[in-house]
Parts: sequence; structure tokens; C-alpha cells
Amino acid sequence: MKAFYQTGGDFIRLVVVAFGATIILSGCSTTGQPWSKTPALDVLPLFTATNVPAVGFREPRIGPFSPNFKPVTGLPGNGLAQHPMLYAGEDYNKMFLIKDGKIIWTYNTAPADWPEYDDVWLLSNGNILFSRLYYAAEVTPQKKIIWRLNPPDGREIHTVQPIGLDRVLLMENGQPPRLMIVNIKTGAVEVEHDMPEAGTTHAQFRRVRMTWQGTFLVPFLQMHKVVEYDTNFNEIWSYNCNRPWAAVRLHNGNTLITDEGDKLTREVNPKGETVWEIKMSDLPADIRPGNSQSAMRLANGDTILCNRAPYDTSAQLIEVTPDKKVVWVVKDWKDVGPAVSVQLLDEPGIPEKPGDLQR
Repeated sequence: MKAFYQTGGDFIRLVVVAFGATIILSGCSTTGQPWSKTPALDVLPLFTATNVPAVGFREPRIGPFSPNFKPVTGLPGNGLAQHPMLYAGEDYNKMFLIKDGKIIWTYNTAPADWPEYDDVWLLSNGNILFSRLYYAAEVTPQKKIIWRLNPPDGREIHTVQPIGLDRVLLMENGQPPRLMIVNIKTGAVEVEHDMPEAGTTHAQFRRVRMTWQGTFLVPFLQMHKVVEYDTNFNEIWSYNCNRPWAAVRLHNGNTLITDEGDKLTREVNPKGETVWEIKMSDLPADIRPGNSQSAMRLANGDTILCNRAPYDTSAQLIEVTPDKKVVWVVKDWKDVGPAVSVQLLDEPGIPEKPGDLQR
């Protein structure tokens, strides 16, 4: 295992030249309250305005995920009422905005061979950016698609990340896989780089991120490693693990990795040392996820585990404290499906400023 960070002044200045103007200027632009600590929360009224249709143009109607599921009571926290959130996941072609425990807005995509939302973001301008396996898109509260990218046949998109309000980082799984930064206003591909060998197309990458340091953090799902690259795609840090689905650079400089092979979420420091870890087997049987995919670190130091399956018997969201105490659980399979990508809207940070949200 190799572990090394490049954080010197020259590298940081390079990032500022290459990306800084977009991140600082576009990233801090919001609708109405540019200095709000929670800009994604401030735009929620846009989704309940009178001009928002219940069903958009050509939007299919999709029923409850598990209509016979019976509510579960007595679990820690307040269920779906704990946080306002944007919620989406695999195996269900519907995303949700939830506030005060109620679904206030949904967006459905057409049934396809493989229903798979992997990455969703509510931006400070009120639009939602998402990946949908065979394309990436941005949709308004009025359910109008204002940007869409369709990869060539045989390629897949599981990652999108806003870089300011005008640019999107995405990874195209394929042969070869390709990391790109696209200007959604002009259509220009501003960064395009073929990645190293990463195995079969579908299982190459899931959650790729630009960090707050301006580097690229790339979990190789089949190659058993997380690799960090500088802006010239030189490898500057790596960490070996079984099957990393996601990796997040935390505010403290450590990296939070979800390993669906070993069914755990682990925080490692720049030396590659484990400083915190939770295994699925550490959790009570009545909420225990089948595996570990994405996770997020909250401003209060807690960690939220997002779960895809098994349906009905496990919890979709689990918040644990640093000492692994379970303080919040969502186990509600009737209306909402798997929780693969969840954004808590009351967390401080600008969504389109890389690294502000630890997700």
C-alpha cells in the first residue's frame, strides 16, 4: 500500500488557476441568499410553487416501492422527519424531496432495462443534477431538463459532481473509462482523460469526487483500490481495499471509504492508517444493511450509512456516532426505495463547491 498527499503551495496554486475561479465564483452563487449556511434548504420553496406540475411532460407515473410494507415504530430518531433531504437509489426510477417527514416533490424517469440512480445533487440555484446509468442530466423544480449528456453506446455514467453551477465532473465507465469535466452552458469538454484498466464496464466506478484540495479521488471498484490523482492525473495517493464503492475526502484530511466487499465503512488518514471503522455486523440485526455503498460524514461528526438492500428487512439510512451508537434510522420501504444517494439539506455547505459537503 502506498500513501502520500501532495498539498504544497505550488499544487494548490495550480488548482486555483485551473478550477478556482469556477469553484469560488460559481460555487458561491445561490438563489436569494448567497451567504446562507444551508443554500440547498433555502431553495425548497421553489419545489412547492404553483407553477410546479405534479407530473411533468412525458414523466411516467410510478407507484409506491413496496405498497404492502408496514410502518416500523420505536426506532431511534424521527424517521423521514429527522432531516429535509434529497433521496434516490437503485432499483427505483423515482427521486424524492422530503421535508418534515412528507414527500413534497418527486421526479420519475422512464422505466428502463436497469433502474439506477447513483448520484444526485440539489444545487443552490434549485436545480437537481443526477446520473441515471445511461445518461446524466439537470432538471428544474418545474421538471424541465435543461442539460443532458448521453454517452456513446456501451458506456455508463454512475458519477456526477457539480463543480460550480456551470460545470459537471463525471466518469464514463467503458473501454477505456474516461473522466470528464463538461461545461453545461457551452457544451465544451474542458477536461477529458482516459483512466487505467478498471475491469468490466458496469462495475468499474461508482462514486468519484473532486476533493476540496482540487484533486480527483477515484475508487476502482473491481481493482481493489482507491487512487488520488493531481490535476495532471499523476497518482499521488492510494489505498488498497476489497471493493470500494465510494470515497470521500473529509474536512479533517482523512478519507471515508465504503467497501461493499468487506461490508464496512472505514476512515483512513493520509498514512493509510485506520482511524475509525464500522462493519455492518456491528449493527443490530433488525436494521442491518446487506452491504455498504455510500456514506456521508455530518458536521456534528456522526456518519450516515446509505443502504440499497435487502428490501423491507433492513434500514435504508442509519446514523451512528463516533462511538457507533445508532441515533437515527429510516426504515420505510413503502414510498421510498433504496438509499444510494442522499443529500441532507440542513447540512452546512454549498453543494457545488467541492468538499463543502462530506458526501
